[in-house]
Amino acid sequence: MTNERFAGDSDGHLLGTTVRGFLVRLRVPGLLAHLPERVVWAVFVLVNGFVTIAVLAAIAMLCKTPFIFPSLGPTAFLFFFNPTSPAASPRNAVVGHAIGIACGYGALLVTGLENAPPTIVTGVHDPRILAAALSLSATGALMILLGVPHAPAGATTLIVSLGIISTPKHLLVIEAAVIALIIQAFVVNRFAGVPYPVWKARRTGDH
Repeated sequence: MTNERFAGDSDGHLLGTTVRGFLVRLRVPGLLAHLPERVVWAVFVLVNGFVTIAVLAAIAMLCKTPFIFPSLGPTAFLFFFNPTSPAASPRNAVVGHAIGIACGYGALLVTGLENAPPTIVTGVHDPRILAAALSLSATGALMILLGVPHAPAGATTLIVSLGIISTPKHLLVIEAAVIALIIQAFVVNRFAGVPYPVWKARRTGDH
């Protein structure tokens, strides 16, 4: 199977490629002959998003750790909607979220909020404003400098700097959850025939 098959449409997305490959593997490609491709693809994203987040939520319940957090949602969407984009690569996801975690916790240390209750309890005050602004701006700048843009990491850094998840142990759990999500995305996309990268997305023209 060649990479040309996975060229995006005019919007730059891999419209239906993953779904088509998945249906062929399951020996039911005829569904695309009876239903609009976007509808089938939407159902595909619906099912995979549900299973992915449900598995992580179950792990969180069993381990009683924050193995599920808001920024995993947009990361999962990237993995199943546009899996061969650089932003959806394991490299960008792992490093991007790690940057977000580090910047978020660093902002807490700078503002002396590392042991403070979350914003939802105390409300917003000057040190918290500084922590949030500092964490998000630093995360964006570092992702650009290191060439690992991953937009959901911007939500991760705010989760930390706003005190929602802020203990060092739980910050490691966040990164573990990202890796677990990547493993699921790799299995699903490779099963569908999509050349989802092991680590880094191929650049245009690479062989």
